[in-house]
Amino acid sequence: MKIAVLGYGTVGSGVVSVIDTNKEEIKSSAGEGVEVKYILDLRSFPNDPHERDVVHDFDIIVNDKEIRLIAETMGGTEPARTFTERALQKGISVVTSNKELVDAHGAELIEIAKANNCSYLFEASVGGGIPILHTLHTALKSERIESVTGILNGTTNYILTKMEAVGADFADVLKKAQELGYAEKDPTADVEGHDACRKIAILASLISNRRVRHEQVMTEGITKITRDDFIYARGMQRRIKLLGHAEKTKDGSLRVIVAPFLIPLTHPLSGVDDVFNAVEVTSNMLGVSMYYGRGAGKEATASAVVADICEIARNQGAYVERSLTKEEASLVDAAEQTYKFFVRTAAKDKDAMITALSDGGIAYEDLRRQFDSGITSEEAYVTAPVSYGTLQKALQNAPAPLSLIRLLDI
Repeated sequence: MKIAVLGYGTVGSGVVSVIDTNKEEIKSSAGEGVEVKYILDLRSFPNDPHERDVVHDFDIIVNDKEIRLIAETMGGTEPARTFTERALQKGISVVTSNKELVDAHGAELIEIAKANNCSYLFEASVGGGIPILHTLHTALKSERIESVTGILNGTTNYILTKMEAVGADFADVLKKAQELGYAEKDPTADVEGHDACRKIAILASLISNRRVRHEQVMTEGITKITRDDFIYARGMQRRIKLLGHAEKTKDGSLRVIVAPFLIPLTHPLSGVDDVFNAVEVTSNMLGVSMYYGRGAGKEATASAVVADICEIARNQGAYVERSLTKEEASLVDAAEQTYKFFVRTAAKDKDAMITALSDGGIAYEDLRRQFDSGITSEEAYVTAPVSYGTLQKALQNAPAPLSLIRLLDI
């Protein structure tokens, strides 16, 4: 089976490396050998083992009748979308790691694939090497999925893990993450939650069979988390994790959010540290199951791309189903989403905070009655379950809190 790889960066070179290294395993899984015939990139790669396979013109690839599959690892929406559409229209299957493209145009690309009896698969777009999309479409196919909750970004999970472990500030740990290559030079997409948002939007779309756009999802990052938040978390027997959460409501709507959460030490996601990711799935018959592995990195993401290649090879001449649709999902407004909230405030603002909460009809617990944080210049509370909109309205009458973090219980 001759294929082409679009983009020879981190993921693309990883895909080629996996195919070269695991030839026999891939042949056994796919039912035939897989050979990289072309690599599309603007650059040249002198002395690379695949130097002669590099081309700079997509037409060479799409017009070659030997090419049966393309692995798109370019990232971004263009020209990846145009190249993908042209391939699918000619009956050439496409696999991708491109979460931006899947989030923005996945449903349309699947329609094109189906119409031309080929496939568009995107396992690597969510969770890196964790085969969560395949699991939803196979092992959990007979289940009614009620919710998915995940640690979906390795960079932010590494930063939060190190902040907790060494008592460091966000900026210091981010700098270290960049030095180690875990964070990009511009880390905005990770630390502001945008990367996790696109991934939970894809997962929410799959479990609901409705389209969830990332722009619709309430998204908060980790830039406001401080070392003091972890002191309170320890006292509460909780950890702080950036989670993507999608949950079906009784009326058929979806509650979807990306934000830092305080989760109990007994929660299945509590022990997921460093650059690892995990996705917890709750379904009506199986109950809770969790899927864990490396969420990012060259080999992990490439492994997921190659798994999709093998699945398409096993189903040559047939459409491999993935259920993304154009029909828009109904989402619960962010202001109406209800959680308990952890609220920190300066000691001098105590009276104003208590008055604001009381006047807003929001019950709360004083954390000083549960444990001694050792921080004398602050007060901290946990509210009763309250909608985000109600809490925001109440806090308009108080000085801005030092922290405002949601709680998620089992």
